Amino acid sequence: MEKKQNTGSVNQQVNLFKIAQSQIDRAAERMHLDPETHLLLREPMRELQVSIPIKLDDGTPKVFRGFRVQYNDARGPCKGGIRYHPEETVDTVRALASWMTWKCATVDIPLGGSKGGIICDPKSMSMHELERLSRAYIDRVGMILGPEKDIPAPDVYTTPQIMAWMMDEFSKLRGYNVPGVITGKPIALGGSLGRGDATARGGLITLKEAAKHFKLNLAKARVAIQGYGNAGSYAASLTKDLEGSTIVAVSDSKGGIFNPKGLDPAAVLKHKQKTGSVVNFPGSKFISNEELLELDVEVLYPSGLELVINEKNAGNIKAQIICELANGPTTPEADDILYKKGIFVIPDFLCNAGGVTVSYFEWVQNLSNYYWELEEVHERLTKKMTKAFYDVMEISQKEKVDMRTAAFILAMSRVVEAMKLRGWV
Repeated sequence: MEKKQNTGSVNQQVNLFKIAQSQIDRAAERMHLDPETHLLLREPMRELQVSIPIKLDDGTPKVFRGFRVQYNDARGPCKGGIRYHPEETVDTVRALASWMTWKCATVDIPLGGSKGGIICDPKSMSMHELERLSRAYIDRVGMILGPEKDIPAPDVYTTPQIMAWMMDEFSKLRGYNVPGVITGKPIALGGSLGRGDATARGGLITLKEAAKHFKLNLAKARVAIQGYGNAGSYAASLTKDLEGSTIVAVSDSKGGIFNPKGLDPAAVLKHKQKTGSVVNFPGSKFISNEELLELDVEVLYPSGLELVINEKNAGNIKAQIICELANGPTTPEADDILYKKGIFVIPDFLCNAGGVTVSYFEWVQNLSNYYWELEEVHERLTKKMTKAFYDVMEISQKEKVDMRTAAFILAMSRVVEAMKLRGWV
C-alpha cells in the first residue's frame, strides 16, 4: 500500500482513530454490547512511545520518535506492521492497530492486532542510517515483542531488508535466532513463499466470490486501480492475467493514466520504476486520482490513499464492486451513500487480509521450522479468504447491513467471545 500524499482528495487533518472508533460504535450498537465491553473495544490495550537516538552518517546525533500500539490480544499474540513516515501520528497507528485486530478475527486466525511507526523521512536517509534506526527501534520496544507476544511486519516505507535487520537485532537481544519475531522477511531468513502478492491475491479471491454472487463476468469487466504500489500493481497483473479483466486506469500520488482499450500492468510498472510515476505512460491519457475514482467501471480497487471515498464523491462513483486493498479508504458517511446506491463494498479488513494471512503462515512455518511450497500457500490462502467472505456475507444478508458493518460484527463477536472466556468482561 502506498502512503497517502496530498492529492487534494484527502483531508490531512482527519483523525483516523476517531473514524475507527465510530465504526466500532456502529457495530456495538447493532450487537447490543454492554457499555464496559464496548469501552474496552474502543481503546488500545497497551501502547509504548519511545525516543530513539542515533547518529547520522556525518556524526550528527538525532532523536526520532517511535510508537508501538497493541490493540487487543484476547485471541492471541498481536500482529501488525511498522511504518516509517515523516507525518506518522500515534492516532494513525492506533487506528491501524484496531483494524488489524478486526482483520485477524475476520479471517479467523489466532492473532490480535498491533501497529508500529517511526516519525522519519526514509527517502532522505542512507541505508546505514536506516539500519541504525531499525535496530535502535527494536532495542527500545523489544521488551514487548516476541513470537508469543507481538509480531511486526513491513508496512509503509519499510522493506524485507528492514525486517531482516530487526529480526537480527531481536535475536541478538535474546542470544539465539528468533525468526518468528518478524514476518515479511527475505526468503533466505525464513520468509514465506507467496508473501509478495498476498494482499492483492487475497483481494482477488474475495472479488471472484463477489462476482459470482452478482453474476458479473470478470473477463468482461473494466477495472480501475487507485494506488500503484505493491498491492495495486499486483492487483492489476493478477486481475488481468488470472481473470482476463481489462485494466483501464491506474494512478499513484502524482496522478493517473487512462486507456479505455486497456493497459499492460507489467509495462506500466516498468515505466513507473524507470520514471518514478505511472504518469506519461505511452498511449495513455492523464487523469487525476479524483477522476479515476468516478470512472464508469465494473471494479474499483482503492489501493493507496486513506479516506479517498467520502461524502463529497461517493454519489458520483459508478463501480459495481469496490475492493478496498488500502486501509481506511472510505469514510462512514460514504459507506451509507454507497450502500443506498447498491454498490457492493468489500471492506478493507476483509479484502486486504491476504497479507496478514500469509504473514500468519510465515509465523507458523518459523515456529515449526518447516516451510511450505507455493502451491500450499495459495491453497490455504484461498480457503481462508473464501470462508471469510461468506462468513461476512451471511451476516450482511441476515442483519441487512453493509459488508463493513457485517465484518465488524463478525470480528468483534469473535474478540468479545475470547474476552469473556478469559474473564476480562
